Amino acid sequence: MKNFTVLLFIQLFFLSSLCAQVLLPAKPETEGMSPERLTRVDQFVQEYIKNEWIPGAVVFIARNGKIIHHKAYGSYHSDTKAPLKKDDIFRIASQTKAITSLAVMMLWEEGKFQLDEPVSKYIPEFNNPKILKTFNAADSSYTTEPAKREVTIRHLLTHTSGIDYAAIGSTEFKAIYAKAGVPSGIGNEKDVLSDKMKILGTLPLKHEPGERFTYGLNTDVLGYLIEIWSGMSFDKFLKTRVFDPLGMKDTYFFLPSHKHNRLVPLYSGSEGKLKELSNTAYDNVDPNYPKLNGKYFSGGAGLSSTAEDYAKFLQLFLNNGLYNGVRLLSRKTVELMLTNQIQFSNDRQFGLGFGLETANNDYKSVVSIGSFNWAGAFNTHYWADPKEKIIGIIFTNIYETPYWSIGDQFKVMTYQAVND
Repeated sequence: MKNFTVLLFIQLFFLSSLCAQVLLPAKPETEGMSPERLTRVDQFVQEYIKNEWIPGAVVFIARNGKIIHHKAYGSYHSDTKAPLKKDDIFRIASQTKAITSLAVMMLWEEGKFQLDEPVSKYIPEFNNPKILKTFNAADSSYTTEPAKREVTIRHLLTHTSGIDYAAIGSTEFKAIYAKAGVPSGIGNEKDVLSDKMKILGTLPLKHEPGERFTYGLNTDVLGYLIEIWSGMSFDKFLKTRVFDPLGMKDTYFFLPSHKHNRLVPLYSGSEGKLKELSNTAYDNVDPNYPKLNGKYFSGGAGLSSTAEDYAKFLQLFLNNGLYNGVRLLSRKTVELMLTNQIQFSNDRQFGLGFGLETANNDYKSVVSIGSFNWAGAFNTHYWADPKEKIIGIIFTNIYETPYWSIGDQFKVMTYQAVND
């Protein structure tokens, strides 16, 4: 009987430890959050909807690994007024970057590469990089000069390579990339990632690698490198090595047909009035690109997901690399990813795939030092706070909106409800 009791205790301890690794619902007050003050989140989002600044939103707040506020607000479609649902799927655009960075560091742990190796070791087209010297707007021609150093893997992870962005970058590079046929990364279902990244490797850089931060197509290059290192297509690697182990069952580059009805419509807010986007976005991107049968797996912008799926990914980092009983990263690798890698700016703090809150920029925000964050082009926002053990996510579906500040305001609404 004594042995049975001991065995039962061990089993219960194991099960409770396993449950502590995954996100489960709980009452806000049990996790140090005020239910009354959380109603301000409701009021805040409803005001945005009432003013027709957004058609709807899904909000997700977790603390201590417990889901304490997960709601959908507003309508799925402005015409039908069908209510938005918590498990509706949103285009997360640049929130893809952090997931790609996780995959990169998983392969780093397997010894596939070193962070300061040149990209040209794996993609020869990146050999002998050149810096843009002059640009002729009349025909997008240009002159270059040799770079002093090569682009490394670390440069790609920190956006310090000198690679700019197609469609949303500087005037010169938007033109150069367009002429060369290098896309912004989303809605290019007929292209192949490897082909476009090889072309990108032959094009000039905006500045010397490691010289400064330039938000660019770096993470798309990393997606192709993942294919080289793993011997798998990028989408298959993410599904088998990341999404399935974490239980992210609604995250895809291109949605299966039976989930098309859960993809929220994309709206435009550029004219100060909500209107469903009927024309293209960015570089001729079809707004319905997640429903296409594509093969271009953009590591920088291609994924669609739900708020709960993305929270599982973030909880992995708050759990120091462990989630759902599966370890994807060691604690030390998580620490490295969440350590500032940029030494030339006190304002911009960036790790290996995330924007960071550090002692250098902490005066700007209510979040704790050590928090990590980013956002997506269609007004989706997230952060995770290791000190307070908080995850905050707000997903909207707006292209070109003047109401981008919803992400920062949502942070205030979350932290004002802390009650411990």
